[in-house]
Amino acid sequence: MEEKPEVLADQVYLTFGCAVDITGTLEKSPNKKQNVELYAHQIKVVGECNPVDFPFKIKERHSLEYVRQFPHLRCRTNAFSSLLRIRSEATTAIQSFFRDNGYVQIHTPVITSNDCEGAGELFQVEVRAFSAVYTFGPTFRAENSQSRRHLAEFYMVEAEAAFTESLDDLMKVMEDLFKATTEHVLSCCAEDVELFHKYIAPGHRWGCDLQTEHEKFLVKHCGNIPVFVVNYPYELKPFYARDNQDQPNHTAAAVDLLVPGVGELCGGSLREERPELLRQRLARAGLEDTYAWYLQLREFGSVPHGGFGMGFERYLQCILGLHNIKDAIPFASELRSQVHFIAVCNLRRHFTCSQTDWRLGLQLGRLLAPETQQREEFEEHKQELPRDQ
Repeated sequence: MEEKPEVLADQVYLTFGCAVDITGTLEKSPNKKQNVELYAHQIKVVGECNPVDFPFKIKERHSLEYVRQFPHLRCRTNAFSSLLRIRSEATTAIQSFFRDNGYVQIHTPVITSNDCEGAGELFQVEVRAFSAVYTFGPTFRAENSQSRRHLAEFYMVEAEAAFTESLDDLMKVMEDLFKATTEHVLSCCAEDVELFHKYIAPGHRWGCDLQTEHEKFLVKHCGNIPVFVVNYPYELKPFYARDNQDQPNHTAAAVDLLVPGVGELCGGSLREERPELLRQRLARAGLEDTYAWYLQLREFGSVPHGGFGMGFERYLQCILGLHNIKDAIPFASELRSQVHFIAVCNLRRHFTCSQTDWRLGLQLGRLLAPETQQREEFEEHKQELPRDQ
């Protein structure tokens, strides 16, 4: 049965979801749940909306799993319009925190072959010119994980500071960043945050639902609050993490911040500034030639430094109590679509590849995209291949 229109304006029915241009006066509302209400003098329907076809219904409370099917429309819902306002204010707070603390923002490559946690190798090149730098932007994750805690494309806050010789210095920056950002969000988006805590994640509280038994035990043991874990086994951390030289334990000067509801929120380390120790570890890993440029950074005026990274969507997941991280970002990308996009772009860019290479690429694409889509793309571009290939 079709929904009945409530108001007739300019011979067009007002329906849920339509776009309107309203002229009127704001007056004090007799309703206790709102301060003002709009008395309309003129209503113009700018964009019609068929309430039967529109996937969201006015009298239904749709689950986040249902809304997730319509990424192009879910910003129309109260939950995701609130999320976008919170993301905006959290972004402003992060930028303000680093600016007020003397950090310089830099723009690093989005796609790099470097394998790193927290701040990356290219970051450490920039820190030579400035005492403290940060970047805040999109990041791509190659691991094929479809868990509720991972995204193929997400936003990352990364910071690096020179003359940092203690994990305590790093932990203070992590803690201050978390507190400053959360205080700003709560002061500017109180109603939006309340919507999530009341309707989306009722009962959300600090100290619940950590993802591993070890993390749960640590947080519970420490009083159900965020916990710093420091000094990881040396062999488990990247080659640039500073060696504590504390045999027989042999740990690296690394730190993770674990928070309720998410688990790891921040990860960082002091960087190995001693050339000989760094050279030895690269040699053991067979990476001495690959990272010769990195060794040079230690030879030309290097200083002790350290850095960390914080996943922006994980931060939002933490403060809002979201069960699935895919509900903390406007458009949640999956690994399959990311790899398919890159694979097809590379094939289109290099038309001098052999027929064998092309067929291998096509086979990869068939694994990552619907068959009909791949067939159309192949037919479209096969004419561009040289005839002798």
